[in-house]
Amino acid sequence: MNEAIFLKLGGSLLTEKTKPEVIRAVVLARVAEEIATTLRDNIEIRLILGHGSGSFGHMAAAKYGTRQGVNGPEQWAGFSEVSDAAARLNRWVVGALLEAEVPAVSIQPSASAVCTNGKLDYMATEPLMMALLAGLVPVVYGDVAFDTVQGGTIISTEEVLGYLVHKLRPSRLLLAGDTPGVLDANGRVIPRITPATLPDVLPALGGSRGTDVTGGMITKVEGMLNLVTDLPELIVHIFSGLEPGVLAAVLADPSVEIGTRLAKS
Repeated sequence: MNEAIFLKLGGSLLTEKTKPEVIRAVVLARVAEEIATTLRDNIEIRLILGHGSGSFGHMAAAKYGTRQGVNGPEQWAGFSEVSDAAARLNRWVVGALLEAEVPAVSIQPSASAVCTNGKLDYMATEPLMMALLAGLVPVVYGDVAFDTVQGGTIISTEEVLGYLVHKLRPSRLLLAGDTPGVLDANGRVIPRITPATLPDVLPALGGSRGTDVTGGMITKVEGMLNLVTDLPELIVHIFSGLEPGVLAAVLADPSVEIGTRLAKS
């Protein structure tokens, strides 16, 4: 699976995160076309796609406190509501990919994910591997999950992809959001972050615009640095998907100097 690439489309890229369940339809369609064109021009790429929940799942999850655990009829009803909201956005994303003639297939994380005290312990990988071998593009997303300690929880797209990275060992993990990369205190893109430079970067990292129950940029950067520490060969790249052509450029060329790279050293 060394040729595989993981690509995450952020919820802030695909939706208006400050408005409940508002799709950025023009952005979604353009991103799907860029993915389609890149895959046609680079037939060796095997892609696993993930997307955030944006103003769909995050707002519902915040309402019920699902991330912190699920207990009692009201919270379990909320668990179902969050699951449905996340799946609705997934249908939009998969639909746009199919419209662009990308052979996308939805893989629902909650169908097999098991957590312990908020940590993802298990998720089935065989369906994703079989989808890749069939020439399909599996699409995962941030979702609810059952938890052996706290009943239920939320697993972010980064947590899902982080789990899959250890199992499938892709060459690259690309995170397309609505900012040009990780920004310093002056709003400039930080081209490279390592575990050693993280303490200097942390003061500039804020949370997340809109409602994000999974932690925002600080959590994203720390989680990705943990991954590259465990898997030094992995390239992690954070960039903006809002500017036309950037996603296609990054997906096609691992050496392109756009956005922020995260590496072990």
